[in-house]
Amino acid sequence: MPHQPQPQQQQTTATVHDLRARCSACSMHQLCLPMGLNELDMAKLDQIIGRRRKVPRDAHLYRVGDPFTNLYAIRLGHFKTHQINPSGDQQITGFQMAGELLGMDAISTDRHHCNAIALEDSEVCEIPFARLEALFAEMPTLLHHFHRMMSQEITREQSVMLLLGNMRAEQRFAAFLTNLSARYSVRGYSSTSFQLRMTREEIGNYLGLTIESISRLLSKFKKQGWIKVNNRELELLDPATLKAVAQGTQSCA
Repeated sequence: MPHQPQPQQQQTTATVHDLRARCSACSMHQLCLPMGLNELDMAKLDQIIGRRRKVPRDAHLYRVGDPFTNLYAIRLGHFKTHQINPSGDQQITGFQMAGELLGMDAISTDRHHCNAIALEDSEVCEIPFARLEALFAEMPTLLHHFHRMMSQEITREQSVMLLLGNMRAEQRFAAFLTNLSARYSVRGYSSTSFQLRMTREEIGNYLGLTIESISRLLSKFKKQGWIKVNNRELELLDPATLKAVAQGTQSCA
């Protein structure tokens, strides 16, 4: 029978495309999904994942008061979450990156309590929460991992409260840089050289500092030889000292 390369090529391409679309083939799946799931469990999980959704820079993924239907696994890009305080000003509550989940704030009330905005062109995977809950009964490993992720979120919020309440400005900024470094490292990226996806004003808002304070701290850390800065490109030259400053065991002269 004569060879027909074109149909075969189309079939192979479709198969590769389907494979790449699955959770198990995503480069971030080890961060946002539990290890140790067998092939059958992965197939069940793949089936409930909804569409991939592109979110342009500065666009909302969801807003305060929106009904809760999905969790969102960040596949590409960065986001910020913020609320509006009683005086009407924006208060940034967190910065999220690939491999992290958005939307857990709405589980208890079925309404979102913050706004989620893309800091750059980004992409998320929609996870219908009702279908995810149904899987928890069948997959205790998945439920355990979800509880662990919620615990990490609570711990992160408590750390922010500590930052804003008890730390000096130098400690806050050093802790912020150290945290970013650790999160990039977990994702297989450089822990010492990365681009700040947020503006200095946004960093200041998150840390409870003015934009002028952030600029002064960048200059001060640079003068100390701890960091190298080129616009938003940042290199940590002395991560150990930055960690010590964040922990309060070394002062910033």
